[in-house]
Amino acid sequence: MKSLKHLNKYLVKYKFRLLLGFLFIVLANFFKIFPAQLIREALDLLEDKLTGEEILTQSFFSDIIESMPITQIILLYASIIFGIAIITGVFTFFQRQTIIIMSRLIEFDLKNEIFNHYQKLDATFYKENNTGDIMNRISDDVLKVRMYVGPAIMYSFGLFSLFVMVVPLMFSINVKLSIYSLTPLPILSVIIYLVSARINKQSEKVQSKLSDITTLSQETYSGIRILKTYVKEKFFSSKLNQENEIYRMYSMDLVKTNSLFFPVMMLLIGMSTIFTIYIGGNIFIENASNPLIPDNEKLTIGNILEFVIYINMLTWPVTAIGWVTSIIQRAAASQTRINEFLSTHPKVKNTSNEKLDLEGEIVFKDVSFTYPESGINALKNISFEISKGETLAIVGKTGSGKSSIINLLLRNYDVNKGEILIDNNNIKTINLNQLRENTGLVPQDVFLFSDTIENNIAFGYKNELPDKSIIEKAAKDAAIYSSILELPKGFKTKIGERGVTLSGGQKQRVSIARAIIKEPQILIFDDCLSAVDTETEDIILTNLKRIMKDRTSIIISHRVSSVKNADTILVLEEGEIIERGTHENLLKAKGSYYETYQMQLLEIEKNKME
Repeated sequence: MKSLKHLNKYLVKYKFRLLLGFLFIVLANFFKIFPAQLIREALDLLEDKLTGEEILTQSFFSDIIESMPITQIILLYASIIFGIAIITGVFTFFQRQTIIIMSRLIEFDLKNEIFNHYQKLDATFYKENNTGDIMNRISDDVLKVRMYVGPAIMYSFGLFSLFVMVVPLMFSINVKLSIYSLTPLPILSVIIYLVSARINKQSEKVQSKLSDITTLSQETYSGIRILKTYVKEKFFSSKLNQENEIYRMYSMDLVKTNSLFFPVMMLLIGMSTIFTIYIGGNIFIENASNPLIPDNEKLTIGNILEFVIYINMLTWPVTAIGWVTSIIQRAAASQTRINEFLSTHPKVKNTSNEKLDLEGEIVFKDVSFTYPESGINALKNISFEISKGETLAIVGKTGSGKSSIINLLLRNYDVNKGEILIDNNNIKTINLNQLRENTGLVPQDVFLFSDTIENNIAFGYKNELPDKSIIEKAAKDAAIYSSILELPKGFKTKIGERGVTLSGGQKQRVSIARAIIKEPQILIFDDCLSAVDTETEDIILTNLKRIMKDRTSIIISHRVSSVKNADTILVLEEGEIIERGTHENLLKAKGSYYETYQMQLLEIEKNKME
C-alpha cells in the first residue's frame, strides 16, 4: 500500500466529495438494515395472530395491528419495506455519484500529472524507455489505480459501516448465535492475507508483459510499410503470438488464484448461513422448553430469519473483500510502475525564468560530450564561434558528431566538459524555454502530425493560428507552395500519420516552412535538404539568405552545394574538427573537404551523362 500514498493528495483535494460519499454509504446501510427487523416483526406478529396467542412483539403498529386482518398486515409491512428499498436505492445512487465520479476526476488529474511529467523529461528518458511502456503507464495502469480510488474505497467503507451497524444488532439479539454466524469471517481474513501477496506478484508480471505487447504492437503499426516491404508479416505475427502466449500464461495464473479464492470465500459465507439456521434452531428449541426464560427474551423464528438476512446482507461486502483485495493489489502494482516514472527527474533543467533577449552569438569552448545511454564519445574538445547574423556550416561523415552539436545547442543534453556560451552567457544559466522558442530546428528525421498541411506549418507560429497569408509566405520560402496547391484540398489536405501521404522532399520542405514561420533568431538545418533536388535546394537557400539576414544560421549537410556560401565551414571527423574555413580556403587546402567536393562533382557529372 506504500505506493498508493501518492494518491492521498488527490483524496485530500476531493475530500468533500469523498466525505459526502461516505455519508451516503452510511445512510444507505442504515436504511438497508430496517427490512430485516420489519420482516422479523411481521413474521412474529403473524405467528402470534395465527396461533391466537397474546401479541408480545413490540412494534410501532402494535395498537392498530390487533384489529387488522392478516392480508392487510402483510401489505402494510410490504409497502414499508418497498418504501425503504427506494430510499436505500436513492442513497446508493448518490454514493456512486460522489465516489465513482471522484475516482474519474482523480483519473483525469493523474493522467494530466503523468503527461505533464513526461513533457518535462529529457531526451535520455525517451531513449531508455520504449513508447509502448510509456503509453501503458498512462492508460492501463491509471485505469487500475482508478479502480482503487473508486470501487475499492466505496466497497471497503461500505463493508466497514455495515459491520459497525449489523454486528452490534446481532449480538444484542443473541451472543452465541452471533459468534457462530461470524466465525468464518476471521478465517476469510487470514486467507485474504495469504493470497494477497501472490496476487500482487502475479499482477506485476501481467502488467509488465502487457507493456511489452503494447510496445510490439505500436512498433508494428508505425513500421507497417517496412514490414510489408520485407514480407515480415508472419514473423511479427509469430512474435506477437509468443508475447501473447506468455501474457495468457501469466493472466491464467492470476485467474486460477482468483478462481480458487472466490469459491473458498463463498463456502465460508455459506457456512455462516448454515451455522445460523442450525445453531438458531437449537437455541429456539431450548428456549421453548425452558420456562425460566421470559417470553420477551426468547429467540423467535423471526430472529432466526433476521439473522439469515443479516448474514446474506454481509455476503456481498464480505465477498467483495477478495475482489477489493485484488483491485488494491493490482492498483499498488500499477502505481509502483507509475511512481517509477514520476520519480524520474530530468537531467537537463531550466535554471532561469528571466526574459531572454536573444542576439544569436554562439561560442563552443573545448566542448566534449559522451552519450549517457550508450557511452559513445561523440565530441572531443570542440571549439568555434558564430557571430550574430553569420552562417556556420558543418560537414562530415555519418557519426562524426554533427547532430550532437545541435543536441547540445538545444540543451537536449548537457556537456561533460567545456562550456557553451549564448550571447556571452553559459547556456546552463539562461531561460531554456525561451532559448528553444527563439530557435528554429529543421531535423534530419522529419516528424509531421496527422493533421492538415496548414496546421503543420502553423505549428511553429507562437501560440495562435497565424493569418493564411503568413502560412502561404512560409510555404513559398520553403519552395513547397506550388506542390501544396496541386494536392486535392490544398493547404487543407490531411497528410496522415507522420506525413505518410507526402514524399520525402515534400515532408522536408513542410518542416522547413514550419521552422521559417517561427521567425527564429537562430535557425538550424540538420541535414534536411538531402531529399530535395539541387534546383529546389538553391531556391530554398536563396530565400533563407534573405529571411535570415541579421540572424544566426547553422547548416549541417553532406552536400557541399548546401554549405558553400556559409561564412565558416567546419569539417568533423570522429568528434573532432579537422578543418575549418570558407569554401574557397578549404578547396585551396586540398584536404578532406576538397576530396568530398571532387567526389560530389564527379557524381553530378555522371548523373548528367546518364
